[in-house]
Amino acid sequence: MLKLFRDNRITGILANSRPNDGTRALYEAKPKDVWVVPFIRPYIVQPDRHTWFKDPKIFELIESELKRGYYQGIGEFHLFGHDAKTEWVKKTVDFAVAHNLYLHAHSDEAAVDILFAHNPKVKIVWAHTGFHTAPETIEQYLRKYPNLWGELSYRYDVTEAGKLKPAWRRLFEQYPDRFIVGSDTWVTERWGQYASIMNGYRDWLAELPKDVAEKIAYRNAGRLFRK
Repeated sequence: MLKLFRDNRITGILANSRPNDGTRALYEAKPKDVWVVPFIRPYIVQPDRHTWFKDPKIFELIESELKRGYYQGIGEFHLFGHDAKTEWVKKTVDFAVAHNLYLHAHSDEAAVDILFAHNPKVKIVWAHTGFHTAPETIEQYLRKYPNLWGELSYRYDVTEAGKLKPAWRRLFEQYPDRFIVGSDTWVTERWGQYASIMNGYRDWLAELPKDVAEKIAYRNAGRLFRK
């Protein structure tokens, strides 16, 4: 894994895994040339993605993992619509704020609204920037919530015929401090596609002004997560 990062000139990653053993092993290996930002995944087994938001055992897992002293966030987790209204989600949001943690939320717009309603001070990395959310709607959310950042894995709609779409170009140039890139290697096949994923980013980033491209590629992540 580390060789793959090095071969693709990746100097930092946001890491999470199910269970959290993989994240711990990667972080605790302390690779000198790859900066690892560890997040707590609120899942023990795969079906937890459908129930974590109403399971007190998951909140206990989050509390226990944080005692290791090095985590910087919670997620990626899946959360949609009114599922975000549970007491355990509210506790998780308040816990994140109290401990200066980010949330990495694979969520629709409704859940994002509810997360911020729980506590306006929460900091959210929006996985896939909503996945299918239109640029115009993303702009509204970035304007409404200053503590919201968009992560861009699986956003293949950023380009058309190999070129950056005008709506996305405008969005990136208007909000250059609010996006980060990601790979989302959630299944083994994604590791085989890793070079292609990274090269895809580099292709359209090259169409942007240099300062904007550098922010999205790595400077924003450094500003958010460097301690």
